[in-house]
Amino acid sequence: MIRFASTLTLAGALTLALVPATPALADEVSDSIRAALEAYEAGDVTLAKEELDYAGQLLSQMKAEGLSAFLPTPMDGWSREDGETQALGAAMMGGGLTASATYTRAGERVEVSLMADNPMVTAMAGMFSSTAMMGAMGTLKRINGQKAVLTNDGELQALVNNRILVQVTGSGSTADKEAYFAAIDMDGLKDF
Repeated sequence: MIRFASTLTLAGALTLALVPATPALADEVSDSIRAALEAYEAGDVTLAKEELDYAGQLLSQMKAEGLSAFLPTPMDGWSREDGETQALGAAMMGGGLTASATYTRAGERVEVSLMADNPMVTAMAGMFSSTAMMGAMGTLKRINGQKAVLTNDGELQALVNNRILVQVTGSGSTADKEAYFAAIDMDGLKDF
């Protein structure tokens, strides 16, 4: 009996030693997915959906952070201030991901904005695939192989892979806007 108790105590001690490591491996996304499964198995469909929606929003936020990696570093003499990077809910402009940064130098300002996986942006694909429509918006340009339009308002716009809107705006010169546009990793952005 003593041998059984010692074995049981040792097994319990080993189990307790491993328990603290388990929560450290877990993250909020997997916790939420587990909670959704538990709620579903308990018959609480409302809570299960809530937990899955929460996990989905967390994943979208993680993906939005990845989008910000495509914002260019500041050119020599410029400074960069990161804008808000977020995953928009469906109630906000149809949803999707956004990332932006503002670059400043001696009173000049250039802002680079990226918006991905937004239904309004996707709807613009027809406009950006037609050179006639793009021409009506402004001057057509090809920068590092990517078709873009310099609008009559001085904005540089392009639609990458029919799902990511790139906008370069601000008081900076057209040459500065084109340089920031050219600094974006378009091949990487196409694979995002």
